[in-house]
Amino acid sequence: MLGAGKSGIASAKFLSKKGAIVALHDKKSIETWTEEARSLKEKYGVGLIDGKIPSWLLDQIDLVVISPGVPTGVVPARYVDRKDGEVIGEVELAYRFMKGQIVGITGSNGKTTTTSLIGEILKNGDIESQVGGNIGTPLLSLAESSADSTWTVAELSSFQLETIKEFRPRIGICLNVTPNHMDRYELFTDYASAKHRIFMNQTAEDLAVLNADDEITNSWADGLNAKVTLFSTSRELDEGLFLRGRDLVSRAGGKEKILTTRDEMRLRGLHNVQNVLAGLAAGLACGVSPESMRETIREFKAVEHRLEFVAEIRGVSFYNDSKATSVDATLKALEALSEEKGEIILILGGLGKNAPYKPLENLIESNVRKLVLIGDDADNIESQLKNCSEIIRVDSMKDAVQQSFENAEKDDSVLLAPACASFDMFKSFEERGDVFKSFVVGLASENRNVHFEVARDVRH
Repeated sequence: MLGAGKSGIASAKFLSKKGAIVALHDKKSIETWTEEARSLKEKYGVGLIDGKIPSWLLDQIDLVVISPGVPTGVVPARYVDRKDGEVIGEVELAYRFMKGQIVGITGSNGKTTTTSLIGEILKNGDIESQVGGNIGTPLLSLAESSADSTWTVAELSSFQLETIKEFRPRIGICLNVTPNHMDRYELFTDYASAKHRIFMNQTAEDLAVLNADDEITNSWADGLNAKVTLFSTSRELDEGLFLRGRDLVSRAGGKEKILTTRDEMRLRGLHNVQNVLAGLAAGLACGVSPESMRETIREFKAVEHRLEFVAEIRGVSFYNDSKATSVDATLKALEALSEEKGEIILILGGLGKNAPYKPLENLIESNVRKLVLIGDDADNIESQLKNCSEIIRVDSMKDAVQQSFENAEKDDSVLLAPACASFDMFKSFEERGDVFKSFVVGLASENRNVHFEVARDVRH
């Protein structure tokens, strides 16, 4: 197993239980691994290796299961592949033992929201289902709990799709493809090709759900083996799902039905209308009734760290979109909040991904009162956006929250949407979002003699 994170741990456990001789490797020192990873040796007899893999061991390896965060070109993977061993990822390994059918969701943005929504749609529609993949629970952990009647809803990253071979979702969804992870991919076309792999094993019995408004995904529609359903928020479709005014409409065989409306959605922003349309397409394909889906959408709220309302203090609203780790994700968050009253104080920065920040210019100029920059890529961001808004530089998340509040006016929104990875200052985007929320709640407590409202799920 290459990589001692969640995928590597799940793969090591699974294969050792199957009787395989397993070694878990990570370039980081074993002392820095999680307790769960280190305990695999005693509990399951898994060998633990850090640093460079000994050359004698390379000749003994028949299978490499590579974690998503590990580039496929690393020496162990290349060596084993050349000597006719097999190199796969945890998703592919899970598929080979998974029962039932799979809904696979990928895209540059919106994967987690759409995956979570589809999971709720199926559960509330009395369909046996489970949710995992890139959303947090390794897919392999769900293999043993799957049955022939199970639908497994899987969020899939481009990294995970790089290493599939036989993986075939009954319903494959690609929400959008915009520049991301350009620190890993040499060309944007390489990244797009990784996303396209979700459809590569589908047949005419399967369904591909594509965004008609995205130039890349729309261009794929005619070249797939699967039946294609398109969705759009910009135009009516002869067949598919689309937004007409405030109504979310399904049209098939010359008949149409209003499935829900924007007014019934708790999710903000046009990008979330796209996510809901994709979720509705999957629900219809799985046989969920429109009435059940409508009720689910009425109750479904933003997932944690995804345009998540945190608190309102003195008329200033705070939103946590720490999962906005790409420029396009930040763009969508800005578009969503631009529909609100007041202006935006935007917290940007972190570990950059070699993607340009220029696409943010217009929305920043028209909607952002101040830019608060934090993290490793702050200099680069300032050099590209310095003419768009007044910039405030800070060294910590605590200062970012404090400065944002001090520079906001009534009806403004403070938005954490960093457009960067988190690893320069935090272990994960989740930790970054949690730290942001904790300082916002602390700020609310300091201002307890004035009006404030804290979201119920972040009070404790």
